[in-house]
Amino acid sequence: MDLTFLGGPGPQRGVGVVAPFDFALDRELWRWVPDEVSLHVTRTPYVPVEVSLDLARLVSEHETLGEAVRTLITVSPEVVAYACTSGSFVGGLAGERAMCEAMVRAGTVPAVTTSGALLEALAELGVRRIALVTPYTVSVTRSLEAYVAQAGVTVSGCAFMGLTRHIWKVPYREVAGMARRAVRGPGAAQALFISCTNLPTYDVIPQLEAELRIPVISANQVTMWAALRRLGTRAVGPYQALTDPAARGGSALPEVPDVPTAPEVPEAPD
Repeated sequence: MDLTFLGGPGPQRGVGVVAPFDFALDRELWRWVPDEVSLHVTRTPYVPVEVSLDLARLVSEHETLGEAVRTLITVSPEVVAYACTSGSFVGGLAGERAMCEAMVRAGTVPAVTTSGALLEALAELGVRRIALVTPYTVSVTRSLEAYVAQAGVTVSGCAFMGLTRHIWKVPYREVAGMARRAVRGPGAAQALFISCTNLPTYDVIPQLEAELRIPVISANQVTMWAALRRLGTRAVGPYQALTDPAARGGSALPEVPDVPTAPEVPEAPD
């Protein structure tokens, strides 16, 4: 059969992704990506450390990032994304900026991180007060709270799972339950952020937005949204306020009173 009439595959634009060695949700990242974009994923080297602040620091060292980015340059991505929330907030705002600079030096293309993309998404949505859901221990969760506070964002409520491994196995029903705990009633938060790129979120976002009546954003979602934005294209995410502007009408941002300090994080469950 003569297939010359097909003209070959269409041109692809590339997004390079650097993820921690234990990242298990490649498929979820692809769900936000339009057909004309390809993801090229590489992982940081394995280290025998559970999910913790120590691990966050190890997987975000500039030398490690530089080596990972250089492995991607052969396939000519137009942007590089570091897909790890804790690894990109553990050094605060200055640390996140330094990570982007290290990746740009290694790859000479624009670079984004998950935590930088989070702040970019909050600015896009006009949000200054958020609720948080994390799979982390209390110390890692506190570090995320400190990061967003540096950016002038108030945490109105927080729920965390206390996990140190196998985060990708958490079912949607548990994510949804933690979200309801973190959002403490109408007007308490302007948006909900579900942290950790190893936590599945794609299908639960529209459900939670409809129920909570606020935008719900997640680590993988903001990472892909910000990376694709630098290509001048949009992430694929129907019925999600960040990726689908038409969905924002159903999750209007409420006016809420000032809260002087973020509440205490509850004790981790047994």
